[in-house]
Amino acid sequence: MAITPSKENILKNIRQALSNPVPLPFPESEGTDTVFKSAKEDEAIIFAEEFTKLQGKFAFCADEADFFTQLHTLIKERNWVNIYCSEEKFLPYLTRAEITPYSNLATCDVSITGCEYLIARTGTMVLSAAQQSGRTGSVYAPVHICVAYSSQMLYDIKDALIFLKEKYNNNFPSFVSFASGPSRTADIEKTLVTGVHGPKEVYCFLIEA
Repeated sequence: MAITPSKENILKNIRQALSNPVPLPFPESEGTDTVFKSAKEDEAIIFAEEFTKLQGKFAFCADEADFFTQLHTLIKERNWVNIYCSEEKFLPYLTRAEITPYSNLATCDVSITGCEYLIARTGTMVLSAAQQSGRTGSVYAPVHICVAYSSQMLYDIKDALIFLKEKYNNNFPSFVSFASGPSRTADIEKTLVTGVHGPKEVYCFLIEA
């Protein structure tokens, strides 16, 4: 098939462009630096502000004893009976409160899980399938309680992805979720509705440690 003069001109221009590439007009813009400014306030304060903006309920705990007191008070106030928890590190708190963990996630009142990290900038909980609670513990219950420690607090999503990669290396979790407050949608007549495809209420207890 013969090459027409117009095609020859196009190919000629492509060859010239490849041999003399045009430098980037803003070379420094191709860096890996974050576009978000570093936090000036304490990251826990930033997280609490962003999390509550998204209808989440935040509680700061001075230590684990304070956490137990606040959790026990909340359970009594809300009259929760069927409390689902499959993460071993939190089961002693239920035992101490004379609560027998409920085994059916589908019909429980509330689910208690940990998390991988908290992201201050967006008020987000990072959850993964590698946790003992798996993929469903934070989703199926009408109320989700997330328990985290201050050592799990990060500033940005990028930091969480880096730490997850370092933590799990070649065994990266099959599922990672970024949850910010209760589930919500505005698909129905542009009216915001919570709890359509997840918990209607989300609590985050942050333990200083």
